[in-house]
Amino acid sequence: MYIGVDIGGTKTLVCVLTNEGVIKESVKFPTPKDYAEWKTQLRATVESLKTRDFRAGSVAVPGEVDRKHGRIVMLGNLGWKDIPVLHDVERITGCPMRVENDAKLGGLSEAMLLKRKYSRVLYVTISTGIGIGLIVDQKIDAQIGDGGGRSMLFMRDGKLVPWESFGSGKAIVETYGKMASEINDKATWKKIVRNITPGFIELIAILEPEAIVIGGGAGHYLDKFHDFLVADLKKYETPMLTIPPILGAQRPDEAVAYGCYDYAKQLYA
Repeated sequence: MYIGVDIGGTKTLVCVLTNEGVIKESVKFPTPKDYAEWKTQLRATVESLKTRDFRAGSVAVPGEVDRKHGRIVMLGNLGWKDIPVLHDVERITGCPMRVENDAKLGGLSEAMLLKRKYSRVLYVTISTGIGIGLIVDQKIDAQIGDGGGRSMLFMRDGKLVPWESFGSGKAIVETYGKMASEINDKATWKKIVRNITPGFIELIAILEPEAIVIGGGAGHYLDKFHDFLVADLKKYETPMLTIPPILGAQRPDEAVAYGCYDYAKQLYA
């Protein structure tokens, strides 16, 4: 059995997966702001599981990771800094663990589902923030940092600002007063797409993916804006810049948990 721990800004998901990658148990709990309280909650959750004998696992972090030392460098939404998460989670789960950025793990999971068709998959999760992961031949590509949409800067109103500040789900709520799930009119989605397009064009130009998978909250509602996004991206297409297929995540809610399994199995199977 394998275990995945997906730390989110609002909730933490703990999943037990079989050797074949089937989720047998899953438990969610609200992510406390206090890290010590989070550890207590995680321990109680793991102790409540029917399965306790794990071969290995992964913990997914929505922020910057120090992989060498197994530490969380910074989690902006929670305020956690310099946290020895690998040491703590290994003590709680009793098995070898690895720490990785959540978007990269979600991307690994979705790329595994597409491995017979695409070898170079870009995963972009658009939810509270914007996360980015590049998967090449079913391996996480290290050239992409953990900053996601926070580290990509664009000129807006005469100032350089992060893509995340105007293209994320949080920005949609701040601008339109509604969540993506509540927006149905085409005119609004066309405006939203104009804020999403710049980041995608830059990523396509630099990374040259064969396919792009959109996850996060936006992955659930891709049908609302897919055609608008493709049409907007096609405006920039040239013989040197090919727009790849834009796909929705096949498992948007559990992509990261499955990625925890895929990563751990690659390292410890």
